[in-house]
Formats: sequence, C-alpha cells, structure tokens
Amino acid sequence: MAFCTNCGLQLVDNARFCPACGQGPGAPSTSAAAAPLEYSIQGDNLQVARIMLKPGQQIYAEAGKMVYKTANVHWETRLSGGSIGDKILGALRRTVMGESIFLTYFHSDGPGEVGFAGNYPGKLTVFDLEPGRSVLAQRDAFVLAESTVQLNVALVKKLGAGFFGGEGFILERLTGPGKVFIHGGGDFVEFSLNIGEMLQVATGCIVAFDDSVGYDIQLVGGIKTAIFGGEGLFLATLTGPGRVIVQSMTLEKLRRELAPARSGGDEHHPLSGLSGILGSDD
Repeated sequence: MAFCTNCGLQLVDNARFCPACGQGPGAPSTSAAAAPLEYSIQGDNLQVARIMLKPGQQIYAEAGKMVYKTANVHWETRLSGGSIGDKILGALRRTVMGESIFLTYFHSDGPGEVGFAGNYPGKLTVFDLEPGRSVLAQRDAFVLAESTVQLNVALVKKLGAGFFGGEGFILERLTGPGKVFIHGGGDFVEFSLNIGEMLQVATGCIVAFDDSVGYDIQLVGGIKTAIFGGEGLFLATLTGPGRVIVQSMTLEKLRRELAPARSGGDEHHPLSGLSGILGSDD
C-alpha cells in the first residue's frame, strides 16, 4: 500500500502524482499511516478536540476551526487537488457544501498539539473510517480529518428527502481511511441500526450517518398531528444497517431562540406545523 510522501494520501499503484497535493514522483512512505493519530475530546457543550501530532503526520481542517497550537506545529492554507482544474472543482464543491473555499493543513516538526472546536455550542464525535468506507454529514459539520480522508459533495437522490428532510440536497461525504471529526449542536444521541431497523428523526436533527444507512422522509401520521403537533409535517427516516448521530439542538433552533422578536417560551402555535412546508432546520 503506497502513500503520498507529502500529505499521506493513499495512492493507486504506479501513481506519478498525488491527486490531493500534486506531489511529484518519489518513494511513498507508510510511516504516517503506521502511527495512529492520538487525540482527546475535552469539555461539555463547548468541546475541544486536542490532536497530538507526531513527525510525518498531517491533518486538515475547516478554515477557522482551530483554537490553539504549539509553536512547532506548522500550518498552510491551500486549495485541495493536484491540478488547477481539480483545485477549482474542489473550491466549487466546498462552496456548495457551505464550507470555506480553503482547507488548512497542519504538520509538526516534533511532538506537537493543536486544538479545534465548532462554531457554536455542541458536541464533537469521531468516525474512524476503514479504507473505502464513507460517512455522510450535514453541511458545515466537518471540523478536521487525517490527510488520508477524502472530502466530497454528496447529493440527496430523493426529491422528498432533499426538499423536506431538513438537511437539503447537499451533504458532505467523507471517505476513509482515517479519522474524521464531526461537530453538531447541543448533545448527541448515537444509534447503531441493524439491517432493516428504522429510526424517525425530527427534520434537521441528523448530524451524520454511515453511507450504508438509507435516508428518506415520511409524512407525520395524521392531519391533526401534522398541523397542531408543532413538529412539522415530515420526519426524516433512517434505515439500517449503520451508525447514526442525532443532535438535540440545530443551528436554526438556536437562531430562533435568540431572535429579539421572539415572544419567549417553548409553546407551539396552532399552525406552526405548516412551517415544515415553507422551511426546515439546518
């Protein structure tokens, strides 16, 4: 198994250039892949991921997510991709995902540490992906990953899920091998669904799920429940097998609670359920 000597990305046999960083020919090294990434997650609802880097290891993160770093950790902000075309295409994809155009890469001369956090109160979780395994996440959920992980756009295939699922038509697809750090709002509830097992989630409350999990939407049971229940007309439906992460607070809910014009309280107005047609949570 060959890896890029610059960024650590897994390469196909006899590859002349790395598709991620454009590194030229050279003897690929497996030292970065052999050493597991050391990390810890600290805090409660404002969590920080502490990443301990060794020489030869490299990670990349969403711009603006770094909190601190030791002096021997070096960073470089750049577009991902080998050729100019790949860089432009990657920038367009990241714009569609709601992320910044650039990614920031970190490496260390010696044992070093760098910390990352989300942009609003919430939790961090980690997916340790095997080669070829993918996880889908809501837009703006990505925080950081090992350099061997590929970040791409995933389109929701079903129109109903795209319009009413609460996550929109655009999701983030992260493909292993390597560790991926995901951020969401409030607290997390984690499920491990068996084959055919189904979970119904309020729209917008899905943080991430394995690529093996089916994603669709369903109408709420009855007309009276849909209109007066205060939960909207639709529920997102996830079908196993695979891992699912659900968040207790969406960014849209947080914005509504902090809005100056809000009258206060948690009460639901009689026709609030119709909002599921006109809008949905992030």
